[in-house]
Amino acid sequence: MELLDILKWFASISGIIAAFMVSLDNGRRVTGWGFALFVASSIAWISGALIQGEEALLSQNLVLFGINIFGVYRYLIRKKAVDA
Repeated sequence: MELLDILKWFASISGIIAAFMVSLDNGRRVTGWGFALFVASSIAWISGALIQGEEALLSQNLVLFGINIFGVYRYLIRKKAVDA
């Protein structure tokens, strides 16, 4: 199995698991770790897209990477807002 195949399978499987974790709505910590896994998935897709010269896949995952970083910040780093 080539590095590219490994990247694609990791990206695909980790993205599926991350989507499941976020969809569970099982608290901030699980959701945050789901976003962290999405970050890893995006990095794998970005790497694969660079290797293959897939500009559309690259641009999509650069944007998703930013969104997922925000999700990690929101659910794992930032303190939960206090209700007024």
